[in-house]
Amino acid sequence: MKLFRFGVNVGRATSRAAWTEKARKFEDLGYSVLTVPDHLTDLLAPLLALVSAAEATTHLRVGTNVLNNDLRHPVLVAREAATVDLLTDGRFQLGLGAGHMQSEYDQAGLGFDAAGTRVARLAEAVTIIKGLFTGAPVTFAGQHYHVTGHQIHPLPVQRPHPPLLIGGNGRQLLTLAAQEADIVGLTGFTLRRGGTAPDFAGWRAAGIEERMQLIREAAGDRYDHLELNALVQRVVVTDDRRHAAEELAGRWPQLRPEEILQCPYVLIGTVDQIVEALQAHREHWGISYYVIFEPYVDAFAPVVARLAGR
Repeated sequence: MKLFRFGVNVGRATSRAAWTEKARKFEDLGYSVLTVPDHLTDLLAPLLALVSAAEATTHLRVGTNVLNNDLRHPVLVAREAATVDLLTDGRFQLGLGAGHMQSEYDQAGLGFDAAGTRVARLAEAVTIIKGLFTGAPVTFAGQHYHVTGHQIHPLPVQRPHPPLLIGGNGRQLLTLAAQEADIVGLTGFTLRRGGTAPDFAGWRAAGIEERMQLIREAAGDRYDHLELNALVQRVVVTDDRRHAAEELAGRWPQLRPEEILQCPYVLIGTVDQIVEALQAHREHWGISYYVIFEPYVDAFAPVVARLAGR
């Protein structure tokens, strides 16, 4: 089993001082990774923010969670990722996704293709990016991208490349992640209708088991080397787990309280109960890397103190 590690997904700050203070706080509390999402809204631009966070800390790793592949050409992603890895002394992890918010595409004047097309385009991008990380000239002719004899400089510090996370929930995307990524990022839900209608079927035990089996089969001999990551949507530290789950079920009518309490994407209970749940999830599903959102940093810190690196 992989050792536990924990990250914080954060993207807002009103000043450089506020941003660096957050990064230092996360590091001091024992979180091992600061990640930044990638949306065309009131968030910091991820790659620049990550360099700043690394500069303000000593060992905190930094990563994207996740870059929308459709917003950048893979040649640019590879060049910028390698530069970030160099400037952070090899503390960078590259998270990639296929994009899901149609409103962002509309605002930027980009065509919003069907999910299968977006994932196929991401698959081509991953091939190009990993090829460029080797330092050799890359020539690629696919359905979505064409690259001719290109090399990048500088090369990333981490070899053969920074850890690659591919995140999402769809079967085609998780198959790609299992076959190509170092870290499989699990969200458990799919945003349908252009990102406006969340489908939580993947939070139910049957949905989780189905995806874990898919990952095992798609990864084959790679499976034991994969790190499985869960993006946690809520952390509720409470003595009354049932009441908290019932309240959340009122917001997510697709789920029963029992289903919420059993899934790895919502962590509810006392610190002891959450610790036990995470140990059970690792034992049963192999999930060892959890990323939470900034509002839960302090409440979750005692769990991090108990489990990080164990």
